[in-house]
Amino acid sequence: MSFCFNFDISAQTNTPEDVDGNKLQSGKKANEAKYAEVDDKTSANPVKEAKEHLPPSDSRFLLADAVFETVTIGTLPPLHFLNETVFERTASEREDREKILSCREENNSDLISGVYEGGLKVWECTYDLLEQMEKEGETFSGKSVLDLGCGAGLLGILALKRGARQVLFQDYNSTVIEQLTVPNVILNCQEDDEVESDSEKKGKGKKHEKSCVEKGKEDSNTCSPPPKKRATDLSKHPLMSRCHFYSGDWRTFLPLVLKKEPQPKFDIIFTSETIYNTCYYPALHEALHQLLEPSGLVYLATKSHYFGVGGGLHPFETFVEQRSVFYLDHLWDGAEGLQRHVVVLRFKRQKDN
Repeated sequence: MSFCFNFDISAQTNTPEDVDGNKLQSGKKANEAKYAEVDDKTSANPVKEAKEHLPPSDSRFLLADAVFETVTIGTLPPLHFLNETVFERTASEREDREKILSCREENNSDLISGVYEGGLKVWECTYDLLEQMEKEGETFSGKSVLDLGCGAGLLGILALKRGARQVLFQDYNSTVIEQLTVPNVILNCQEDDEVESDSEKKGKGKKHEKSCVEKGKEDSNTCSPPPKKRATDLSKHPLMSRCHFYSGDWRTFLPLVLKKEPQPKFDIIFTSETIYNTCYYPALHEALHQLLEPSGLVYLATKSHYFGVGGGLHPFETFVEQRSVFYLDHLWDGAEGLQRHVVVLRFKRQKDN
């Protein structure tokens, strides 16, 4: 599935010097100057303050008559999330101090730079990254995981359900965290409780409802309408105690989270569809640099190019190479349509040893 963001932003383009072998050094200097300019532009923009979000003391209202979808991929546990269509239709009923729900509707846009950064939609590359985790058989047992630019939080929820000792969810918008991420985490805690209760009563193994979403695609001919969840208060569920939720710009999120004692370091960092804007590369790179364990891995899923925005895999690879902190390796490259990729970043000193 291809897409184009329907808003304009100054795109970063390569000059002929960048691809002329006889002018390689000149191209390198041009790139360095370009990203220095990106740093200046980013620092000049208004910065959205970061804050930590605590789950509500009574979470039942978040899931009252909630309509949800389920994604099942291979051997991965079912992952539940609020139905996007129903979420949009009930936007006016939701608390939204940022006004992003109404702004998104008025602008008919999935992305409004500096206002709303796309967190209410489950983007295609998230499913690619889930498939990669299924292929690798990662269990996450005892690991600390960061879902950076989490949106619906499916990647962090997978880690949580597979034994991670700590999962931190971060998104640019507080409304996304409060109205989507937290409810989705609670939704999956509720499912686990229902499975346990069913197993205890019947003495049988786990039982799950048939999924109406397979890799994000619905079949209206074979799937029943999305089910509703009866709300129970799960704010004190054991899985919730392993979760932390933050919103805000990466430039303010990083110093805020580093105030924690001890300072957090993550074994695995997930980030999906976050490199669409080259202006965000310095802050993203710095967050990865400061928060990744020395032997940790960053899993990044992305499209080759984001039309109308200017970012994509190639400019990000160039940026990473120039910073010389990480190695970047390709794990999966899709060949159809607008190409998608899953890559992994490791600290250079780890790979050199």
